[in-house]
Amino acid sequence: MEENSVKTNSFRAWLLAARPKTLTGAAVPVMIGTALTVADHGWEIAWLPCVLCFLFAFIMQIDANFVNDYFDFKRGNDDAATRLGPQRACSMGWVTEEAMRKALLVTTALGCAVGLPLVLFGGLEMILVGALCVVFCFLYTTRLSYLGLGDMLVLVFFGIVPVCLTYYLCQPEGSRTVTLTVFLASLACGFVIDTLLLINNNRDIDNDRRDGKMTLVVRVGHRGGEILYFLSGIVALLLNIVFIVEGHLWAFLLPLIVYLPLHTLAFSHLVKIDHGRELNKVLGETARNMFLFGITTSIGLLLC
Repeated sequence: MEENSVKTNSFRAWLLAARPKTLTGAAVPVMIGTALTVADHGWEIAWLPCVLCFLFAFIMQIDANFVNDYFDFKRGNDDAATRLGPQRACSMGWVTEEAMRKALLVTTALGCAVGLPLVLFGGLEMILVGALCVVFCFLYTTRLSYLGLGDMLVLVFFGIVPVCLTYYLCQPEGSRTVTLTVFLASLACGFVIDTLLLINNNRDIDNDRRDGKMTLVVRVGHRGGEILYFLSGIVALLLNIVFIVEGHLWAFLLPLIVYLPLHTLAFSHLVKIDHGRELNKVLGETARNMFLFGITTSIGLLLC
């Protein structure tokens, strides 16, 4: 079915609005956090909070996609004629404004409902963590991305928070801590996921500059953005060196063998294509590479 023939507010319309390909960004940090817990404590961990962390991450990712779709449309940033990335539901008329507003309320409420039981495992402070996730989910699109803070938010909410929180909550009762290794692993996760934001912002640099969206790539320029893309993946790999010290050699070697060549290839494609809609190919490669980084790191942790 052609995207321009999508029926308004249909199942396919909502599927496109949810952007399921982005869910790997929600899965990777929880996956790594769970693998870290198993590596340190064996398979007798608390599995219910692991499941809840996965569900919360997935729902909040969809919520963030809806927020991005709706508020960028309201700002007039999703003009179908000039947009270079995948088309958005509201701007294409696949989902009506009223339906999207209701969906925002539903997904936000559902995320809170799924996350609330984590209080039983982590205490009342989990309410604060959940509230911050919801607040920054909205602030990212409406304000902070325009100030060039998107990359920092990725490090925090796609790296530090989900990895460390998953590790903390899934440990056996009475042994809940967060080690330096876990923290460094969370930074590695954040840097590798930031490559997805960087390729998006490299593609959209001209439109973002026109709209006053001062992303990090807009600030450093197109070539600087390309360098940041490459370095972000390299920093993630270098942070994984910590696993060697902890006796998890394969958690470093597998990403080195699998991720590094693919990341380097994607970078070469980025430089060659340079600009335009063709960069969506590199976006797809980056999403794949990001997921493979998560898979290989997690498998490496479980092998040792």
